[in-house]
Amino acid sequence: MTEEWDIEISPRNKLFDLKLKDVWHYRDLLVLLVRRDFVAFYKQTILGPLWFFIQPLFTTIIYTFVFGSLANISADGLPKPLFYLAGITAWNYFSDCLTKTSTVFTANSGLFEKVYFPRLIVPLSVVVSNLIRFAVQMLLFVLMMGIYWGKGAAFHPTIYILLFPVLLLLMAMLGLGLGMIISAMTTKYRDLSFLITFGVQLMMYLTTVIYPLSTVKQKYPTYQWLVEYNPMTSIIECFRYGFLGQGTFTMLSLAITAVITLIILLLGIIVFNRVEKNFVDTV
Repeated sequence: MTEEWDIEISPRNKLFDLKLKDVWHYRDLLVLLVRRDFVAFYKQTILGPLWFFIQPLFTTIIYTFVFGSLANISADGLPKPLFYLAGITAWNYFSDCLTKTSTVFTANSGLFEKVYFPRLIVPLSVVVSNLIRFAVQMLLFVLMMGIYWGKGAAFHPTIYILLFPVLLLLMAMLGLGLGMIISAMTTKYRDLSFLITFGVQLMMYLTTVIYPLSTVKQKYPTYQWLVEYNPMTSIIECFRYGFLGQGTFTMLSLAITAVITLIILLLGIIVFNRVEKNFVDTV
């Protein structure tokens, strides 16, 4: 009588073998890792999860004062706090997925050395745990929309608000793909871990978080391509257009972003699968 194994561990795997069946078998571990990330981050804080509200709220206030009042950058006719909070909410989820996924191998090397489990669970847990923070910040955004709606502010949601799940998926996939690529590279080149924070901040200024795409087209057409080719630009513009009714958005630009995101994710999967086989020898 031959025995059938639930999980088979082999030294060689196909590049696109995600071991999704194994991931499903270890779904309890995924839940535990999400809970670990949430509890560990706020374990010895006084305000705890309230920081989910405080961070975007204070960032919005600073952006409104610096970029809205002092620099007098256009907000596409929207209330400036709403304009900035929309960009901050979307950008924070993407950047959190990217920065935390980029340290998967180095931050969890001790765990990887001791026991087998599908390595893809760890970056997936980062994406899922960040959804909690994103949900809280979305609640803050919706509450602020309600406040300004009550004051008679000139904005209106559009039918493109239905694309919200698609935008959320694209942000998660883009952050996951880029994060896995960088995480794999940091196993050999530790300098990248110091550059990632600066790189993400620089990327934010090339995205329409603090300014609308329409302003770039009008005042800085020479640099327009730098902003438009950024995948996060069309996502944030569509996010604003769906919830607030203002934004330079086309379905073509979102389709191009989707293609770029899929390419980056596939590349991230290839690199991640290649490195996970022997990263313990280099970390």
